[in-house]
Amino acid sequence: MGDIKEGTLLWEPDEKRKQQSKIYDYMNWLSEHKNLQFNDYHSLWKWSVNELENFWTSIWEYFDIQAKNPYETVLTSHQMPGAKWFPEATVNYTEHIFKDRDNDKPAIIHSSELRGTEEITWQKLYQDTAAMQQTFKNLGVAKGDRVVAYVANIYETVVAFLATASLGAIWSSASPDFGTQSVIDRFKQIEPKVMVTVDGYRYGGKDFDRIDVVENIQSKLPTLEATIAVPYLNKQPDTSRMKNVTLWEDAVAESGTLTYEHVNFNDPLWVLFSSGTTGRPKPIVQSQGGILLEHLKALTFHTDLGKDDRFFWYTTTGWMMWNFLVGGLLTGSAIILYDGNPAYPDKRMLWKFAQDTKMTVFGTSASYITACMKDEKLKPAEEYDLSHLKSISSTGSPLPPEGFQWCYDNVKEDLWIASASGGTDVCTAFILGAPILPVHAGELQCRGLGAKIESFDDDANPHIEEVGELVLTEPFPSMPIYFWNDPDGSRLHDSYFDMFPGIWRHGDYLKITDRHTCVIYGRSDATINRGGIRIGTSEIYRAVDHVNEVSDSLIVDVPKGEGDSYTPLFVLMKDGEELTEDVKKTIKSQIRTHCSPRHVPSGIYEAPDLPKTLNGKKLEIPIKKILMGKPVSEVVNKGSLSNQDSLDYFIQFANDQAKASF
Repeated sequence: MGDIKEGTLLWEPDEKRKQQSKIYDYMNWLSEHKNLQFNDYHSLWKWSVNELENFWTSIWEYFDIQAKNPYETVLTSHQMPGAKWFPEATVNYTEHIFKDRDNDKPAIIHSSELRGTEEITWQKLYQDTAAMQQTFKNLGVAKGDRVVAYVANIYETVVAFLATASLGAIWSSASPDFGTQSVIDRFKQIEPKVMVTVDGYRYGGKDFDRIDVVENIQSKLPTLEATIAVPYLNKQPDTSRMKNVTLWEDAVAESGTLTYEHVNFNDPLWVLFSSGTTGRPKPIVQSQGGILLEHLKALTFHTDLGKDDRFFWYTTTGWMMWNFLVGGLLTGSAIILYDGNPAYPDKRMLWKFAQDTKMTVFGTSASYITACMKDEKLKPAEEYDLSHLKSISSTGSPLPPEGFQWCYDNVKEDLWIASASGGTDVCTAFILGAPILPVHAGELQCRGLGAKIESFDDDANPHIEEVGELVLTEPFPSMPIYFWNDPDGSRLHDSYFDMFPGIWRHGDYLKITDRHTCVIYGRSDATINRGGIRIGTSEIYRAVDHVNEVSDSLIVDVPKGEGDSYTPLFVLMKDGEELTEDVKKTIKSQIRTHCSPRHVPSGIYEAPDLPKTLNGKKLEIPIKKILMGKPVSEVVNKGSLSNQDSLDYFIQFANDQAKASF
């Protein structure tokens, strides 16, 4: 694939598409009800961040938020951390899931390597959620109790979550491919009362029984009183060693009516855990009300979801994108779940799935699209009917300009591509798409409404057309209300507010263009600093992606003292390819051309595998710390990795070559 310049205009929505968009409807509503006229997205964004109280009040009214107790105050202060939203209001997340739904339309379409594709109606989802709520009540689950889930990305998981939230209880989930200790490290912190679990799962055509793992996890959770077991891998699994078991079919057998426990707007909805590549995973607590408002806003206006959409994101229950996907139900959209390997039996699988489910929004990771790019025979547009597809959304890491171009060349010409960037910390995207804006290669379309995002230099000055720290300078509803077991707030403060007092530092490098689009350059603490010139790792990876023999790469910048550093580049070669001197020359040439001569790596090494989290993110910072001599146990939570054995090479490298190089 040839070069494409960052910022190249690739697509523009026509007037009809703009006028049919949900954000256009909102702008008309503001004109009619608030006498506010906005001619373009950026003027709307500026109002939304400069008049926060008025903006979020309008969101409350536009979406007709149901509150048992009304609010009197929108925002207690603009101080961070500590600002509280709508403090007097009481709400329930699940109530809004089932508000004004067409019972006969599909709410969930789900499929997996173990199950065929099935559509579940809103009526069925309601009935099962009501029955599960009653089962939870019978087990003593009440407001504030924790329900943890060691579960696959399947229909039953959504039911269990909605029932948990309906009671004002607190949800937390982990994927069954997580390592045992990693799950214990998460769940033990929050002292659960009930656990929902599968007996196993299938991935890439292989079966993984998890009965022994579940028993081990439960033995380390002294507060656990009961288990809801979902037979998934086997129809009749041996659940005899689990605590106080109710099988799924019994848990949803009792018909009834859903009731809603209205909780304070700022009461917890769930606990999300950071990927946990370093130390103990951070237990991030977000509120019922904050998530409700933010997901309604992000999914309606920035993803353009409505009652006729079918919204898919490839995710597991251990990634915040699962929570975001479930939020699609708030818009009345049907959500699409898939459990299994997205490249099994080959990379065509998800594109065929898009055809078969009549998917309208295809959510995926940048790494999946770049993997598709490297398969020269893969041309979804020629093989599948993707006429329903209106949008591809991408997150997890920056999507390079070539990824955008590949989608237009090989998926669909009339396509809205929305690359997004946010995080577990807020369970949404700060920077994302808008269906009324053009798409430029390698750029994220806009800063999200209500999110006052800036790019700061080291002196805390905002700047345009320069790369700096991504910061949030005003409060935001889905920010953590606190970290679990962090009574004085010190861990939360150190995570976001230590660099710029009173300002949220997110940890990404960001450039805001003079067109108000954004470019993410990777994690700021993993940046490559050569001779005082900083560059994001994503720029290096983009250059290396042009080398056909290379499958993937990872680069780190290891300080040597006196301002100098050592930058090894590790490459994963395609099957049958070798890292020859000619290939090394090609890699260096690409980096010299695309980045700069000073960013050519100190050495290029072939690794048997590159360590990644279960969510597919490269372990740049932990590998950097290993090469700096830190013990593995201090810098990597092995249970959060998809390929733990991949660390062995880097440990050996640190002991041998790296020492000599330093």
